[in-house]
Amino acid sequence: MSKVNPIQLQKHLKGVDYPASKEQLIQHAQKQGADDNAISVLQQIPDQEYETPTDVSAAVGDIE
Repeated sequence: MSKVNPIQLQKHLKGVDYPASKEQLIQHAQKQGADDNAISVLQQIPDQEYETPTDVSAAVGDIE
């Protein structure tokens, strides 16, 4: 699987009300037209509350 562009991912997450759960992030990204790769990456992050976009980026960065 290819890595997702973190800038592109944040565009898909623009407007999310933080803190947000993993499921909320996925649903928001889908509504924003995120591609399958971006959704797949979000599905791999830990199931927790994310306080900021930086927290999401860090979690995505930790995915192998």
